[in-house]
Amino acid sequence: MTVMVGAGTVLSDLVGDLAVHGLEVGMEGPVGSTVGGVLMVGRSALRRRRVGTIADVLLQADCVGADGAAFTAGGPTVKNVTGYDLCRLLVGSLGTLALVGRVILRTRPVPARSLWLAGEVEPERVLEATYRPSCMLWDGVRTWVLLEGHGEDVDETAGDLARLGLTAMEPPVLPPGRGRWTGQLSSGGVLEVGSGVVHQPDDGGLPTVSDGVRRLAGRMRASFDPSGRLNPGRDPYRVAA
Repeated sequence: MTVMVGAGTVLSDLVGDLAVHGLEVGMEGPVGSTVGGVLMVGRSALRRRRVGTIADVLLQADCVGADGAAFTAGGPTVKNVTGYDLCRLLVGSLGTLALVGRVILRTRPVPARSLWLAGEVEPERVLEATYRPSCMLWDGVRTWVLLEGHGEDVDETAGDLARLGLTAMEPPVLPPGRGRWTGQLSSGGVLEVGSGVVHQPDDGGLPTVSDGVRRLAGRMRASFDPSGRLNPGRDPYRVAA
């Protein structure tokens, strides 16, 4: 249930090769994106409820530090790993901590069936009628839900949702910007229920990070790269959510 791949591999190529074996990785990215690029940006897949966050995908990374020395973070099986969880630190770091060359990723079986449904029903009612949906979206009026799993289970849950007023429907086309849930959706926004991510026409601005977190991140970066050689000028906290 793992795959070893070079960080420069195009993600769509990996997805195609894994699909032949009925497997997938919990990663998404724009056309042409690489495995390493998706990991370094650190944005989780839309189906994170099923496949986990992007930090859950990376099990091991073969890296080169700022001093030119090679090191390995993590391991192919969690039970064999000791020490600090450097893999989670690398995800979302924009390449400022190490050069990542080869990675081992967690894979999962492709679900036997997938079905999107939508209706003008509050997300809370949809959650009550489902068990671990793969994704749930809400635009302030309509709720979309993605059901995945064995065919009989999907059909049974779809029947329960039909009684609430949901019908089979394509998912919405999500706007390009991203922001954080503040308790109210902006015009044209779509909320990923449970994650706090809002897809909206414009980026929601830079994330709010406390001074303490910034100081800690600065000390961590300095310990990995004291001379500032790795991806200079890039700051993971200066990227929209």
